[in-house]
Amino acid sequence: MSEQQYLWAPTPDKPKRGRVWLIVMLAVVALVIVGVLLWAFLRPGTPAAEPTPSTSSTPTASASSTPTASPTSGPSPTQAPVTSPPPPQAPDLGAFRDQVGGWLDDALTGLDIVSKSSGQDAQAVIGNLQDDAQRLAEALPPSSISAKWGDGVADYSRRLSDLSKAVSSGSAPSVEAARTAAENLRTLAGM
Repeated sequence: MSEQQYLWAPTPDKPKRGRVWLIVMLAVVALVIVGVLLWAFLRPGTPAAEPTPSTSSTPTASASSTPTASPTSGPSPTQAPVTSPPPPQAPDLGAFRDQVGGWLDDALTGLDIVSKSSGQDAQAVIGNLQDDAQRLAEALPPSSISAKWGDGVADYSRRLSDLSKAVSSGSAPSVEAARTAAENLRTLAGM
C-alpha cells in the first residue's frame, strides 16, 4: 500500500473588515448615547445647583466663663418689590359686541325653545342659558356701559332663575320677562 501523504496547509485568511466595521459602529453608538445622556443631565448654560448660605444663627448657652461674641445678624436678603399686573383694558364697544354677540343671540334662540317645550327639555336649555349668563357677567364691558351692563346681566340671571323655578314646578313657562332682559342687554351692547 502506498501511503498517500496529505499536506495540511493553512487556508488563506479572509479579510475581517466586516468585524472591524461592526466594532467601530458599536463604539460610535455608545459614544452618541453617552453624549446624549451627558447633555440631558449636564446641559450647558443651566445654572448648577449651589448651596445657599444660611444667615440664621442660634445662640447656644455655654457653661464657660469666657465671654462669647454676641451673634450678629448678617445682611438680610432683599426682596424685590412685588408689582401687580395692570388691570385689563376695557374693550371698545365693537370688540365687546363681537365678544358677547353669540351669547346674546343664543339667549333669544334658547328662550324661543323654552317657550315651545316643557319639563326636562326646557330645564336643560335654561341651564345652558344660565351658563351663558355667567359668561356675560364675566365679560369685561366698556367703561361707558359698565354699571348698566352689570345691572342688566343681574336682571337677566334673576329672570332665568325665575323661569327655571316655574319650569320645575310644572307650570307653563312665560319667557317674556327673560326675553325683555336679554333685549335690554342687546341694546346696551349696540346690537
